[in-house]
Amino acid sequence: MPFGKYEGYYLIDLPEYYVVWYSQKGFPKGQLGEQMQLVYELKLNGLEELVRNIKKQYPRPI
Repeated sequence: MPFGKYEGYYLIDLPEYYVVWYSQKGFPKGQLGEQMQLVYELKLNGLEELVRNIKKQYPRPI
């Protein structure tokens, strides 16, 4: 997340209530909004574990 309270977090790691709030408020324009909408759909359908497994295989470089 590039700004706000969760700056520096992976989008998949955002709390569900925060992503739901954005879905009701309206996602940002552009690529970030598209990615947040995808994260919302993943969380809504219980598929976030798919991304977490990929993240475990490719950890963030230091």
